[in-house]
Amino acid sequence: QAQLVESGGDSVQAGGSLRLSCRSSGRYYSRECLGWFRRAPGKEREGVATISNRREGSTYIDSVKGRFTVSYDTAERTLYLQMDSLKPEDSGMYFCATTAGTFRDCDLRADDYHYWGQGTQVTVSS
Repeated sequence: QAQLVESGGDSVQAGGSLRLSCRSSGRYYSRECLGWFRRAPGKEREGVATISNRREGSTYIDSVKGRFTVSYDTAERTLYLQMDSLKPEDSGMYFCATTAGTFRDCDLRADDYHYWGQGTQVTVSS
């Protein structure tokens, strides 16, 4: 079983930047997909970005392409989300999640992710 703990959420002005972190512990998987998801008040949860722990490539939703960068530090077992040029619509609770062991391509379907963190709040004001 994996445990995930997010940090880095904060309140910022539009145009600002934040860096979210997600430290994983527990069982080690030779290959897993690690993703960032977010839920805004009154909206459905959506996948934001994902990457494998082998750093084979990353996937983003269209609304954050060019502004967000997902990365993974293998030695620290930590997932990051660098968020630049933040907009008010980026506000929400951000969660990290892992598929645990998988050989499938990494995607942003929440049902593929088995372990989740508790979330960290991001608020962007205009």
